Amino acid sequence: MLGAFMAILDIQITNSSLQDISGGISATADEGSWISTSYLIGEIITIPLTAWFSKIFSIRYYLLVNIVLFLTFSALCGISTNLGEMIVFRAGQGFTGGVFIPTALTVIITYMPKNLQPVGQAMFGLTATLAPAIGPYIGGLLTDRIGWEWNFYINFIPGILMFATVFATIPKEKMRLGELRNGDWLGIACISIGLGALVAMLEEGQRKDWFGNDFIRTCGILAGIFVPAFILLEIFGKHPVVNLRLLMSRNLGLSTLVAFVLGMGLYGSVYLIPLYLGEVQGYSPLLIGETLIWVGLPQLLIFPILPLLMKKFDIRFLVFVGCVLFAVSCFMNAYMTVDYAKDQFIWANVVRALGQPFTIVPITGLAVATLARKDAGDGSAIFNMFRNLGGSVGIAILSTVVTRREQFHDERIGESVTAFSLAAQGRLQAVQASFEARGFDPTTAMRQAYGVVKRTMRREANIMAFNDAFLIVGVSLLLGAIIVWFCKKPSPGAAAAAH
Repeated sequence: MLGAFMAILDIQITNSSLQDISGGISATADEGSWISTSYLIGEIITIPLTAWFSKIFSIRYYLLVNIVLFLTFSALCGISTNLGEMIVFRAGQGFTGGVFIPTALTVIITYMPKNLQPVGQAMFGLTATLAPAIGPYIGGLLTDRIGWEWNFYINFIPGILMFATVFATIPKEKMRLGELRNGDWLGIACISIGLGALVAMLEEGQRKDWFGNDFIRTCGILAGIFVPAFILLEIFGKHPVVNLRLLMSRNLGLSTLVAFVLGMGLYGSVYLIPLYLGEVQGYSPLLIGETLIWVGLPQLLIFPILPLLMKKFDIRFLVFVGCVLFAVSCFMNAYMTVDYAKDQFIWANVVRALGQPFTIVPITGLAVATLARKDAGDGSAIFNMFRNLGGSVGIAILSTVVTRREQFHDERIGESVTAFSLAAQGRLQAVQASFEARGFDPTTAMRQAYGVVKRTMRREANIMAFNDAFLIVGVSLLLGAIIVWFCKKPSPGAAAAAH
């Protein structure tokens, strides 16, 4: 659980401090985006491969080695002096940290007693929803009080504890190194190139004007070739590195689709709120973190009772309730004005916090409920891969929506604010008078007044664009609430048992 928490936290904790980290290594804001992108590429490639490598090296040794490597790359990130070093070390963090996410769920299903598995799944869900919520606050606090380097050094606290507990408790198993000879190396190459290119395209597309950029076009071509090739290899190959045939299982197939939607909502909302507060309200990373922490803290009240609820109620109903509450919180943010800031976000964030635990935790149980124990690792890898892909796709879509809809609303507002509009004339005259009262000559005062009105128009267009984006997230979550009912109803406690 500590590993999964670290891996998810590590992307959000640095996102809130990207400006400071970029400045510390003399990188521009556009170049600094690769600090996050390189981590995501490493993580998304590793997640689906983890189940196979865990079988080869055993869960115990695979975890221990990757903990050491993750902490080593964390330290190297903290002492990086240029962008090239940071990108390489962040990718290393992603490749090693991505191991922890699916392995956490595998350990729950493989080693925990059946009666305690709902508790384990609740803890796993806590890592998935709490980490993104508190990450910006921790990152902002560390950057503001100590320095951006501590966004990486902080990993040593949970990392050392994780190493000690894994070393003491995960049983030793014989490694099966001989199976490396029969490995699906072509499939591994295809998924590495395909998913890496896909994530790079999604993360960098909006900043580089999508397919108007040579790099994005190249990534699109690579993803279009190697992702389908990987799917065909895994479905028809004799020794697939990722058993995609498991998606034929009704519950896993539909649950991964819901997880994809939830990834869009979870990472999308954590993307939109800081972006809005930074662009529209001019908030610092610490203030943004203090706003988002209301998505995290109330969850601590829900998670202790989730295992009991998962035993008493139809899991599909719990996911449905969670998705609806999550959607309602997004709809509450779909009517923002310029006065909408930290205090106004509290109630929407509390509703979001009450809904999120009812999504990831039960859907995780639903996904693995009908899988054999030997397929737990592959099922966990597939489920988490789709959730993370949903996050990348969601952020790419929302980033594009905010940009395009801002341009749309700016044009629509501009059609109303004309020289023939009495309201516009009155506003210009009032602003001009205020500048003249401060000592500006009439010509300069009028020029300043035009600038104020134009900035106001752009600000309002930007707010309306964010409203549209939250509306899209809310609608997608309602779609997930509908899809979950097509899953097969598990028997009481089946989601916890994972026979």
